[in-house]
Amino acid sequence: MTSPNATSCPACGATASGKFCHVCGASLDPRACVVCRAELAPQAQFCHRCGHSVRERGRTAGMPRSERRAWMIAAGLCVLLVGGIVYRVTNSATQPAVPDMANPGAISETGQRTSGPAPDISAMTPRERFDRLFNRIMQASERGDSAEVYRFTPMALGAYEQLDQRDADARYHAAVLHMQVGDLAAARALADTILDENPGHLFGYLIRGTVAQLQNDPTARARAEREFLARYPAEITSKRVEYLEHKPVLDAFKKEAEKRGR
Repeated sequence: MTSPNATSCPACGATASGKFCHVCGASLDPRACVVCRAELAPQAQFCHRCGHSVRERGRTAGMPRSERRAWMIAAGLCVLLVGGIVYRVTNSATQPAVPDMANPGAISETGQRTSGPAPDISAMTPRERFDRLFNRIMQASERGDSAEVYRFTPMALGAYEQLDQRDADARYHAAVLHMQVGDLAAARALADTILDENPGHLFGYLIRGTVAQLQNDPTARARAEREFLARYPAEITSKRVEYLEHKPVLDAFKKEAEKRGR
């Protein structure tokens, strides 16, 4: 007999009662809207006060394990990318301006949401639009906001397609965006292009290795890591600007490659 206090689990939809779902273990306690802080019922999908979707941040909860794993790895890449930005800022004489995104609600240096009129990205160059949108997506991924990642990734990739010149750095950023939304074939194709245009470039092996990891292909991953380590000494002494800007990413990949190669 169903308990009179039974409700639907907000994560898996199973009929449940008490404080936790007996199927998936999700909390059944009332939640609060992240926008207006109104108290929400456990099964609520939208805030009854402001209409904000309360399932966006938990979007990965119902995903298949393989897709959740892909998001975890992609999120790890984003953390490393943010680390690269921090490294560049702390090792430069002047700090660059905070990325001003294409609509109100961008996160400022203080962690507060900015307000006011949105900057007109139509007046920017394709590279400026691409960089602005890429930074916004990285911030959203770091927060775990998959809805915003999926919303802005097509815009960022559209700006990438409009670039007059596409260097290894731009191709690497585009590959990260493709991996964020699960388009691993497109990311791998960008790795091949990087290596065709710049033989031995570390970004090519980094992308190949990450794609192989997401595809659960240990053979391809090991091959990419071996090639990365073989090329690393000569490439790192070339002092490419993109290597300095993404030093934390390269260091982390190198450390993992060396650990697995022992």
